[in-house]
Amino acid sequence: MSILDNYPLYIGGNWVDNKKKYDVINPATEEVIAQVPNGGPEEMKQAIEAAVHVQSDWADTVASERARILSDAAKLMRERTEKLARIMTLEEGKPLAESRGEIAYAASFFEWFAEEAKRIYGDTIPSNSKDKRILVMKRPVGVTAAITPWNFPAAMITRKIGPAFAAGCTMIVKPSELTPLSALEIAKIFEEVGLPKGVLSIVVGTDPVELTRVLMDDVRVRKISFTGSTSVGKLLMKQAADTMKRVSFELGGHAPFIVFPDADLDEAVSHAVLAKMRGMGETCVAANRFYVHEEISELFTEKLALRLEAMKVGNGLEEGVSVGPLIEPSAVRKVDEHVQDAIMKGAKLIVGGNRAGLEKGYFYPPTLLSNVNEEMKVSCEETFGPVAAILPFSTEEEVIQKANSTRYGLAAYFFTRDVGRLFRLAERLEYGILGANDGLPSTAQAPFGGVKESGLGREGSKYGIEEYLDIKYISLGGITKIEK
Repeated sequence: MSILDNYPLYIGGNWVDNKKKYDVINPATEEVIAQVPNGGPEEMKQAIEAAVHVQSDWADTVASERARILSDAAKLMRERTEKLARIMTLEEGKPLAESRGEIAYAASFFEWFAEEAKRIYGDTIPSNSKDKRILVMKRPVGVTAAITPWNFPAAMITRKIGPAFAAGCTMIVKPSELTPLSALEIAKIFEEVGLPKGVLSIVVGTDPVELTRVLMDDVRVRKISFTGSTSVGKLLMKQAADTMKRVSFELGGHAPFIVFPDADLDEAVSHAVLAKMRGMGETCVAANRFYVHEEISELFTEKLALRLEAMKVGNGLEEGVSVGPLIEPSAVRKVDEHVQDAIMKGAKLIVGGNRAGLEKGYFYPPTLLSNVNEEMKVSCEETFGPVAAILPFSTEEEVIQKANSTRYGLAAYFFTRDVGRLFRLAERLEYGILGANDGLPSTAQAPFGGVKESGLGREGSKYGIEEYLDIKYISLGGITKIEK
């Protein structure tokens, strides 16, 4: 495919080019699809200066105008679904149908927070003195920055921009250098709907450590929102301490998928495919460990195997493809390493595990392993690929203990028709997101985030905007003194 449109960086409301370029690669074909300026520390400093310059004016913009901008941006995103979805599939690899779904999901955050912008309420608190009144108001935290991953190149950005703009914060986005095009298309949309210059900047480059360091070292950047690995999140948290930045982190996961014998088995299998194979398994909430009760483990494995074998692997732009490529060669190597480690330690390969016929592109077939145990990498490390590992269990207490035996706590899934059991698991599973008979729980109006080493804070929902607001309280005296 020929090179796409020219994509300069978007800094302070201006399109900025430079002579240093790097290639954006289609993971399905290994072809260059675009060239993007290789931004560095100077470009990031320019973005910060622009955001600081307009922060006060943007904070004082009336809520209805901020809501209008977000609402118009959502409308344009939906109108351009086909174009945006195609670009996403080209740069990230997911099947076109999934890309369309992500564009709709991304737009929903703009729609949700357009409404939340109008609902930033304060309080009055009873005083212990008749001469005083206590008022509480909420104000934007100031200049913010978002560091986003490649696996959801639109939604991870809109989930951060939406509440930031609704609250009155400016934002600098550093998208993944692997998938910058979706971010720059979002910048085009905001330019068209009349976002004031400087409120948004998109800076991308092949040295994310240097770009991030500029953000972390500048005391004027008051908040960082990061989606990515736990290891990087820990580094950012340490760096944030030097300037006391507010942080919200959505980090790694190792989601259990639990199936009890009373579950609707066919429904559980269908949701297992969703929870495991969406985005080729390259999602932080992807199901990793499939704990299936020993009474139904064999039947569940057979049914899941049939579903995975039927999935077509290939270029996401091709008709009928349901599994696209992984993002880069190192991702393929990691997935295969986990599969081979499991086989070497006694796991049985049921489906997949062989890249024959998939030499071009970064593909790995849907893979199913049974006879898995806790000593295997698939049981304790985030595979981030299309591999399902089956582990049988016998009791509810046992599976709760096993499901919780991880440093991660982002998402978990369980399937049962026992209402009492449903509430017991909801209360005892140590995860921020629970899919109870639901393999696809994410939605704009629900709080997304984890516990333990899976992150801090929440995105989406009415709680998401609080991450971008500071609370001020005013003690107002002299109330009862009347001039005579």
